[in-house]
Amino acid sequence: MRAVVLISGGMDSLVVTAQADFLGYDVAAMHVNYGQRTWQKELAAFRKICSHYNIKQRLEVDASFLAHIGGSSLTDSSIPVEQANLLASEVPSSYVPFRNASFLSMAVSWSEVIGANKIFIGAVEEDTSGYPDCRKVFYDAFNKVIELGTRPETTIEIQTPLIELQKSGIVRKGLELDVPFFHSWSCYKSEGSACGVCDSCARRLRAFQQVGMPDPIDYEKRPNYI
Repeated sequence: MRAVVLISGGMDSLVVTAQADFLGYDVAAMHVNYGQRTWQKELAAFRKICSHYNIKQRLEVDASFLAHIGGSSLTDSSIPVEQANLLASEVPSSYVPFRNASFLSMAVSWSEVIGANKIFIGAVEEDTSGYPDCRKVFYDAFNKVIELGTRPETTIEIQTPLIELQKSGIVRKGLELDVPFFHSWSCYKSEGSACGVCDSCARRLRAFQQVGMPDPIDYEKRPNYI
């Protein structure tokens, strides 16, 4: 069994990688650089995760067109990265328009070429930032697109094993699988120490606080989010 795993370098993609490895898949790892602020840190995290799980088949993709399109604080330096608002319901400025559709399209193409029949992605719906392309309904629809847009004999299916978990549940799952959380990177703003106050840092810190475990990466600030 071969699976393409989309590894951003973040906590969720790390746990999904561990799950695919635990299930016995021959993992091929894909990472996308799309002009995000912390691309160097994320790329380094991707390579460390791949080395930890002895993943030999890797694909690093340049998708800088997403930065040229703009519209997100992750790719446009003129748009400030917001501080965390864990109660907000609107789509935040860090949303990269239709990003996951671009990532999945590339992953499907690669899967066809290398004979993978699963694509793992660490999408989370319930405890996410409100991104529309992190919802289960989106992945259900994309699986239909794959069915219609590939060779008749092709069977490729997107797997979202974390989709219904809270972030704290993802930390617990990672602890069960003994994942190297210290290799992952979630901060939207910094490539030094994680800022601790952007939305991604806040959700990650809160998850570790809820579980009662210290997050092993360095932070400029460690607010209490529970």
